[in-house]
Amino acid sequence: MSAAHGPRQLAGIGMTSQRTRARMVERLREQGIRDERLLGAMGAVPRHIFVEEALASRAYEDTALPIGFGQTISQPYVVARMIEALGVTDTGARPLGKVLEVGTGCGYQAALLAQLAPDVYSVERLRALSDRARANLRGLRISNLRLVHGDGYAGLKEAAPFDSIIVAAAARAIPDALVEQLANGGRMVLPLHMPGAAREEQRLMLFERNGRTVLQTELDSVRFVPLTAGKG
Repeated sequence: MSAAHGPRQLAGIGMTSQRTRARMVERLREQGIRDERLLGAMGAVPRHIFVEEALASRAYEDTALPIGFGQTISQPYVVARMIEALGVTDTGARPLGKVLEVGTGCGYQAALLAQLAPDVYSVERLRALSDRARANLRGLRISNLRLVHGDGYAGLKEAAPFDSIIVAAAARAIPDALVEQLANGGRMVLPLHMPGAAREEQRLMLFERNGRTVLQTELDSVRFVPLTAGKG
């Protein structure tokens, strides 16, 4: 366990305590999140260790917070909404299976996914941010999560196909590589810039592969940083 995240820091005190986490979970339930597996994971993962110490007291508020390098950690509701869209169908829950996350960021969403899926791959294009996520996650001792410094726009061909893909940045167009790496019966959630909109608008989209057909469903209006190709 790293020195920065000892037992006291992981457990949290005051505004980062388990009680505060429980209030966040109850708020998510009131906002319409129904997947109890997901709510349990969000109550278990200490969100405050993924933000700067000065912002730790705000970690469980329903707001996005800066994590450096022009990136943010999404508000808890948006994280929950995206993961729930992957795992809940009209007929009930589906296993997430092998998951690809594009945009590791600070590592928080990857930690949640690792609680819910047997195998999680997370790709981050910025080396410094990938290193920070690795440090944030070290104290949690997660064994089924692989962090990769790479071009998330291109996916992770060597580990494909994926049963679930979740993209934590907004694309201008649907990335062909990610669609190709989606397994039959798989699902992908992706924030997408809406072409032709009167103003800059993003929508959360759900893609479901059925053989050669990929069905698209429009979900919510969202606001994400841009999805950028390449790595830095």
